Amino acid sequence: MENINPKDAMQELTMILMYLSRFKDRDSFNPNDCFAWKGYDFGILNELDDKDYIRQGSHPSRSKSVYLTERGKDFAKELMKKYHIDDWGQG
Repeated sequence: MENINPKDAMQELTMILMYLSRFKDRDSFNPNDCFAWKGYDFGILNELDDKDYIRQGSHPSRSKSVYLTERGKDFAKELMKKYHIDDWGQG
């Protein structure tokens, strides 16, 4: 695997961690909706939001979780293949 610059690595690894720690909201109408806790660098989260991999909501500073978009879940799955990480079968 080729070297990756630190900024790209932060984005990629944050996306992988959010995907692996995802959870379902029992109040969601869509069973495919996934969320992740927001305990990551806010600059990285803003960049992932700008790329439509996650959504932070209308009040990002007040929300404790993010929504993983379909595009974000697909991106995370690609990254997991790149880094040879298995998914453990969560939704």
